[in-house]
Amino acid sequence: MRRHTPLLAAVAAVSATAAMIGIGTASAGANTWHGRATLPYQVFAPYFETYDTSGDLAALSQQSGAKFLSLAFLETAQAGSCTAYWNGDTSQPIAYSSFGSDISQIQAAGGNVIPSFGGYTADTTDTDIADSCTSVGAIARVYESLITTYNVPRIDLDVEGNSLTNTAGINRRNEAVAEVEAWAAAHHRRIQFSYTLPTFPTGLTSAGVAVLQNAVADGATISVVNLLTFDYYLGTEQNMLTDTETAAAGLYSQLQSLYPTYTPRQLWHMIGVTEMPGIDDYGPDETFSTSQAWPLLQWARTSGINTLSFWALQRDNGGCPGTKGAGTCSGVTQPTWFFSHVFEHFTR
Repeated sequence: MRRHTPLLAAVAAVSATAAMIGIGTASAGANTWHGRATLPYQVFAPYFETYDTSGDLAALSQQSGAKFLSLAFLETAQAGSCTAYWNGDTSQPIAYSSFGSDISQIQAAGGNVIPSFGGYTADTTDTDIADSCTSVGAIARVYESLITTYNVPRIDLDVEGNSLTNTAGINRRNEAVAEVEAWAAAHHRRIQFSYTLPTFPTGLTSAGVAVLQNAVADGATISVVNLLTFDYYLGTEQNMLTDTETAAAGLYSQLQSLYPTYTPRQLWHMIGVTEMPGIDDYGPDETFSTSQAWPLLQWARTSGINTLSFWALQRDNGGCPGTKGAGTCSGVTQPTWFFSHVFEHFTR
């Protein structure tokens, strides 16, 4: 699986039906502002592995019911470059020819996409754009090109591994975010930025908090902090549902310190969680089961978090029971699109 190896091991090295739970079906249509799509107040946006060519982006969105998707990942082809490509593949530039038709189809159906930079591979090879490129202006222009090319409402910044302690890259990234936000306001566009960060069941690591502290210092508005609530590698059997809830509660307390003027509702609405349905990379002791899906949905709706996601859309099937960390199946017995069909009720 290209997305994740032991996430927190790397961090440590450097530091039921909807009626049963009272959830009705909500409209997943996007709001609009100046003719451009924005995200719903609460959004389910699972990751789509853009490097996996076995599934058509728009078709899988329609089949799964996931109208909003997080697209992983954008990175440079080599360290030192200021040009980002999908998966670092020079044949897939930020251009309409790369996923543009699929994205347009998703938008026409009332959905949208969230492009994501980084990921574990890029963050350990200096090919995340902010680690690779030393020009804040050039990084900002790459972010802006996504907005103008695809009309996306949010850009995600997935910071893991070495990128969590690359202080120069962290500062460049946040300065570029602030620059893009000023550019967007001047051009009458709305754009959100989110951070996706590894977590313990108790909340962010100190390195993750430092990323957000720098964002505050640089005047970068971060709309969502998305927790990777899996791959803990703690060596013990975990209740992945409970861990998600306690990790979010820990993040809430951390955000209180960073944003002391925010209300409790605002702070909870800055939080996102990303599960890995089924057996994660660690193994059976870290299994997010089908029985935990509806309770997680209920908690997510009632707590008021912003984003619910999982890694990844191509895994949402029961094709490999007992297999850990598979890229194309969950490792548990399940109907195809089980998790998507549960979590799609979150969008409203």
